Amino acid sequence: MAQPDSKKIFFENLSGAGKAIAVLTSGGDAQGMNAAVRAVVRMGLYVGAKVYFIHEGYQGMVDGGENIEEASWESVSSMLQVGGTVIGSARCKEFRTHEGRLKAAHNLVQRGITNLCVIGGDGSLTGANLFREEWSGLLAELVDQGLIEADAIQKYSALHIVGMVGSIDNDFCGTDMTIGTDSALHRIIEVVDAIMTTAQSHQRTFVLEVMGRHCGYLALVSALACGADWVLIPEMPPEDGWEDKMCQKLSATRSRGTRLNIIIVAEGAIDRHGKPITSSFVKDLVVKCLGFDTRVTILGHVQRGGTPSAFDRILASRMGVEAVLALLETTANTPACVVSLCGNQSVRLPLMECVQMTQEVQKAMDEKRFEEAVKLRGRSFENNLKTYKLLAHRKPESELPTSNFNVAVLNVGAPAAGMNAAVRSAVRVGISEGHKMFAVSDGFEGLWKGQIKEIKWADVGGWTGQGGSLLGTKRTLPAKHIDKIAEQMRKHNINALLIVGGFEAFESLLQLYEARATYEEFCIPMCMLPATISNNVPGTDLSIGADTALNAIVETCDRIKQSASGTKRRVFIIETMGGYCGYLASVGGLAAGADAAYIYEEPFDIRDLQANVEHLTEKMKTSIQRGLVLRNENCNDNYTTDFIYQLYSEEGRGVFDCRKNVLGHMQQGGAPSPFDRNFGTKISAKAMQWVTKKLTETFRQGRVFANSEDSCCLLGMRRRALVFQPVVQLKDETDFVHRIPKEQWWLKLRPLMKILAKYKTSYDVSDAGQLEHVVRNRPKESDASVAM
Repeated sequence: MAQPDSKKIFFENLSGAGKAIAVLTSGGDAQGMNAAVRAVVRMGLYVGAKVYFIHEGYQGMVDGGENIEEASWESVSSMLQVGGTVIGSARCKEFRTHEGRLKAAHNLVQRGITNLCVIGGDGSLTGANLFREEWSGLLAELVDQGLIEADAIQKYSALHIVGMVGSIDNDFCGTDMTIGTDSALHRIIEVVDAIMTTAQSHQRTFVLEVMGRHCGYLALVSALACGADWVLIPEMPPEDGWEDKMCQKLSATRSRGTRLNIIIVAEGAIDRHGKPITSSFVKDLVVKCLGFDTRVTILGHVQRGGTPSAFDRILASRMGVEAVLALLETTANTPACVVSLCGNQSVRLPLMECVQMTQEVQKAMDEKRFEEAVKLRGRSFENNLKTYKLLAHRKPESELPTSNFNVAVLNVGAPAAGMNAAVRSAVRVGISEGHKMFAVSDGFEGLWKGQIKEIKWADVGGWTGQGGSLLGTKRTLPAKHIDKIAEQMRKHNINALLIVGGFEAFESLLQLYEARATYEEFCIPMCMLPATISNNVPGTDLSIGADTALNAIVETCDRIKQSASGTKRRVFIIETMGGYCGYLASVGGLAAGADAAYIYEEPFDIRDLQANVEHLTEKMKTSIQRGLVLRNENCNDNYTTDFIYQLYSEEGRGVFDCRKNVLGHMQQGGAPSPFDRNFGTKISAKAMQWVTKKLTETFRQGRVFANSEDSCCLLGMRRRALVFQPVVQLKDETDFVHRIPKEQWWLKLRPLMKILAKYKTSYDVSDAGQLEHVVRNRPKESDASVAM
């Protein structure tokens, strides 16, 4: 493995010795807050700082006493998988008064705390910033009152604040995703999937009310994820006369043979005149106009509950570590910042700039400037809304452009959850763009056998929530039957190709590109969408299906660990899939709180295994009862899962016993997660728009002819943006023997997992977030954000 670059900065230079950090959760709770608290505590202790819990939010800071408690490493064990916040959260009127903040300052100074990590919404973060601005004045008052010594003003001269946004509504500007949003979407989609089966049985219409008093993110994204017929959100109230349009849409859907309708209403939904639109009003409207059997389900606080998703655990852990780094680097002149997510990258933004932008959204909505409110929410929100409109509302045939182009869609490689969402999106966007869409069954095998048929708008209804591949998929590569494939392409006059799949899809596209020299049939726009649970495709940080697999791993690890509660000390050895790519083992290990994860990309030997056993033995002698070790299936030919299990069993004898578990194909099955549904839907829509553009550009003298490198692309997510990359240019980035990219971004997360498991290691901070400004334009493509 490559040695670290000596130019990189490692946080050994950033010591927390002599510093005291306090962490609190405030406002409404959100799943993932505990993961953030755990990361702050362990990272703080790791760099040598003292870390304190402040129980019950700002109320605990004002009351002091036992509410401010020093944290230890063990005190945050077993909280990663727990929803809510174990240190408590409370709304505090007293902190809003000057006297309350004076008490809080006294309580902090008594313990030498000058670094605050606040996890909450915009109200909590605004309060923290006001506290910071008043800090020196508060200390002067405390000296005048004789409550602290005069030298304390100099000693504790500045209060440093870093915020993390914990809110299920995703209503904070400046970050693509807030802690808790993904988990809330999981709760909503679980309910929608369950409701769909009963609605279908009785031919019912269901009106679902979801949270979001001022922000329609949950309603919009869940509507996109389940293919809802109608959605009502506060940022974009429907035009006058929407009632008739909605009923016409529901009626048209039923007339095409669909047995159910789903309408999603945000609790803050309003019409153009500011009048609330309630779920009961929508139900009465449907019954009155259409006579459909209609039911209302109000999800309420179910959305706040339950265990955090894998995404929220990883997001919160990354943000918690980033928050401690930000506190270590801060100076007296550094403004209070909030740790945010942009695309797939951590960034730091001035807290008050984000708060002001968030308040501007509400102001725009109050003044009925709805288009502006949508834009202020950010590119991600705006893109979600555009994609939903594109996919949910079919234009009449008379309004569709007529392109006379035929576009074929196929799945290649192993099935991955989210493939069907991508195909549905491609078909519907393609039809909206005026193309004739063709579905190919069973990948390239089906293509050379002629298993090609036209696919219509209604044919893909209800596909978003289906796991696996409804088109059918095979690992067969095209090279062997290239002549027959060319013949079928000619026979069906295929003008463009969209391939959804994993590493085999990438290899297939390369083969088709090389075949252009011999067969003109492949001189057409071709695009690939990465879809594989292994996340091993070059040119992209994320693949469709990987998030669903991570959630399967994390849920199983939670259950396995729970199975040992109340028994003697136990270590579990768990084998994950992924081929030679260690993404699932590493990122799954971070999300599940693993002690070690063995992967091919990071070679290990018997000494490393011995060190891991000794480390676990040492931990087991404290109050920690369970250990978790993940192993990628191809990490080493000799150190097999059985070998590691036997080694740990022998070396841990008398301290802990061992169990092993091979997760197998359960990682590939199941309904797609909200993330995979939306990621697949959005990148597929973007790919089809690219296909249309390329078809228009390359149509000359009555036919399509595209033979340039940039007409055969992979659409991948790179850091903050979605990028179309010519596949031929990705060859040099690829290890074809082991079917992995030569460089993989997630390897930078491995030291983070080790630190949180109490290993001494180097953590490269050269890629850490730098303070930016929220008003800066984001990259043009970043609407694709990882954050859905």
